[in-house]
Amino acid sequence: MNSNPMNSNKRTDDGQAQANLNTTRRSFLQTSALVASAFTIVPRRVLGGPDAPSNKLNIAGIGVGGMGAQNLKNCAAENIVALCDVDTGYAAKTFQIYPKAKVYGDYRVMLEKQKDLDAVIVATPDHWHALIALAAIRAGKHVYVQKPMTHSLQEARVLTEAARAQKVATQMGNQGHSGDGTRLICEWIQSGAIGVVREIHAWTNRPVWPQGVEVERPTETPPVPEGLNWDMWLGPAPYRPYHPAYVPGTWRAWWDFGTGSLGDLGCHILDAPFWALNLKYPTSVEGCISTYWQGLWKKTDPRNENYPRSTIARYRFPARGDLPALKLTWWDGGMMPPRPEGLEPDDELGDADGGVVFLGDKGVLICGCYGLSPRVFPEERRRDLPKTPQTLVRIPGGIEGHEKDWVRSCKGGAPASSSFDYSGPLTEMVLMGNLAVRFPNRQLLWDGPNLQVTNDKDANAYVRRKYREGWTLQA
Repeated sequence: MNSNPMNSNKRTDDGQAQANLNTTRRSFLQTSALVASAFTIVPRRVLGGPDAPSNKLNIAGIGVGGMGAQNLKNCAAENIVALCDVDTGYAAKTFQIYPKAKVYGDYRVMLEKQKDLDAVIVATPDHWHALIALAAIRAGKHVYVQKPMTHSLQEARVLTEAARAQKVATQMGNQGHSGDGTRLICEWIQSGAIGVVREIHAWTNRPVWPQGVEVERPTETPPVPEGLNWDMWLGPAPYRPYHPAYVPGTWRAWWDFGTGSLGDLGCHILDAPFWALNLKYPTSVEGCISTYWQGLWKKTDPRNENYPRSTIARYRFPARGDLPALKLTWWDGGMMPPRPEGLEPDDELGDADGGVVFLGDKGVLICGCYGLSPRVFPEERRRDLPKTPQTLVRIPGGIEGHEKDWVRSCKGGAPASSSFDYSGPLTEMVLMGNLAVRFPNRQLLWDGPNLQVTNDKDANAYVRRKYREGWTLQA
């Protein structure tokens, strides 16, 4: 993640006191009391009170050179006892921060030998998320996994069901779900602040890495850098020679390793619509891609190389209870939705990372990435809004408290804000957009409960990943 949402809790301009996203001391204490009352601590960890060593989790980090380092930092009040990374050079700074933690190069060895582990943070490239998280869940460990939860649709379903069966605490790293902005959006939408919503547009500035027409599969085979276990980095992905075009951060562009722009920001940006409108399975998704990309690869199917430079994914959702059918359109790679009526020419549309436009029959709601800075248009609608009841508990610390919210759940508390019961279906929805991008310019009909494309056997084959020999999800 290249942006820092932690510094973006702006006051909304709707004139309501509760729209102030900078939590006051009073509201923080009230929220803390609500959350604290919702859970009990398991006996092993309450012997000395909340600050006693016996109350601290023993946490391991897997993939700690990038975002995993930030996740660990946000859990630093606990015991960081183990670190695992296949690239010792990239992870060296994190190793130095926790000198007492045992260091491993293989998560399987760590899970076998580190008997004192309570919980695991998984922040590897996307193609590794499911295998590592499932191994930890089956070992009885609580799990925090970076977004998107998995690389494929079927993997998301497997992790969701496994976590539920093992009764472990889980959280996906879409920290906006713990933020005040996303919760305010839900309250506004569900109280009818902009009327009935039948259409949503969402977008991101991604990719901010080389992708599409900018990238061809490397033919050079430079030496593997010292400290990088390339075979282990590849893991379940098909073998290919090492090249710096893939690591440390540009793996997002490649189908074998990443999930493109949608996977990178979709779980952040589509979170508020998914929650506020009670979405789950789309009935269909249609993908459109930059056409130059379609003709770029002459000898290799581009569906198996890297993502297009820009995409549009059109989701259709059925009626849900009293809520009508809904259209949701995703835009990336510089593609943007039309500006809704009611906005002045200089009114900001989202923020630098992206945003969402909710089109209601009584007004428009716009927010930035992570659900930040929600506001209602036009001005007269914003001015006449009644006070909205706070129906959702605020997470202490908001966005910055996302990891701590998971820690509380690990200690016997209420489910974390984005536990797999929520983030699993969200991930499936996001990844369904990527499936449509693989097979553009056709409408894929989706049977969500049965996890299958009903009208295209070629597309349906990509619902489940094929792993390199020697690796399996064991589902």
